[in-house]
Amino acid sequence: MFTQRLIISWLVLSTFISGCSDNRNSAGDAAVNAAVSPFQELYDQGVDRYLGLFSPMASEVIEGAVTRHTFGSGDGPLCYTGNEFGMSTRDGLSDELLIFLQGGGACGPTSCTAVDVGLPLFNLGILEAGNSANPATDFDVGYIPYCDGTLFTGDRDLDSDGDGSNDRFFRGIQNLSASLDVIVRSYPTPTRILLVGNSAGGFGVHYALPLVRKLYPDVPIELVNDSGVGIQQPGTQQILNNYWNSARFFPASCSTCVGDDGNLTDYHKYQLAQDEKLRVGFISSARDEVIVGRSTIDGAVFEAELVEAVAELEAAYPDRFRSLISDTDEHTYIIKQFDFPIGDTSVRHWITDMLSLSDEWVSKSD
Repeated sequence: MFTQRLIISWLVLSTFISGCSDNRNSAGDAAVNAAVSPFQELYDQGVDRYLGLFSPMASEVIEGAVTRHTFGSGDGPLCYTGNEFGMSTRDGLSDELLIFLQGGGACGPTSCTAVDVGLPLFNLGILEAGNSANPATDFDVGYIPYCDGTLFTGDRDLDSDGDGSNDRFFRGIQNLSASLDVIVRSYPTPTRILLVGNSAGGFGVHYALPLVRKLYPDVPIELVNDSGVGIQQPGTQQILNNYWNSARFFPASCSTCVGDDGNLTDYHKYQLAQDEKLRVGFISSARDEVIVGRSTIDGAVFEAELVEAVAELEAAYPDRFRSLISDTDEHTYIIKQFDFPIGDTSVRHWITDMLSLSDEWVSKSD
């Protein structure tokens, strides 16, 4: 059933786009300026303001090729409850780089379900070293834990309980920028970047993209978004941008990057229009239990809007966008369910096809 709806949506959108090729929406207009400098408008808005400002307080080899980099408390990188922030790098055996953004909820004005301590780098799923079945097993790794509560975008400290002292430290953009600075110093010349995240990190990879591109202006980027595909309730993004002070991640010229339906489809199109060396793969379930449950969006509405979004993206960028959609309510795959079967493939095999530039890398669903 899901596959049938996806095929119908893709065919309708392909016909519409081919028949209206002279028309541009706000996301399409972004392609005009992409040749000058991808994401320059975002840099002008200040998304890169923290690059180059912070260095780790300590860097310690903790096991084998893994180095843990920690930042001090106070000004600079910090978890949202005030816990110390740290990230890790792991030397690989190739000249390719995996940048991984971990997930873990979100902290909004009425509900805060985010983790406040970053998880350590673990050897599992797409992060597993020493397993030839993992297509990224030999990659250098930059691992960015999640503990900022803002999908890596926040730039604001606030007093949430009204006692006169700040108790939420929304410094996602600082954590992200400081981590990327460590990564570029550790691995300055990769031949290709795999930028991947799950859940909150799935949302986060899109916010990280302009910063990664700033640091690596000429390197091809393969972006994999696992279970953070931007299907939201109307008004959600505006509320969060205001609460987190994160609107600078959305170009002012793109009036549709946050849709009237709340979804970020045109934001994803904007990024593909800006960056010709970018390929994007979405992985999601049709009725993601976490996204549906925490956003109070109806499961049937989520599924219908997901079908429309991936069809629209592939119709607009048929050479650089693919999706893998499971007809379930599962949440996240690339770590805990890397061998999960979807259609006639698995998550592992689908990403392997993507990284090997195979013609077998096509959109699939149950």
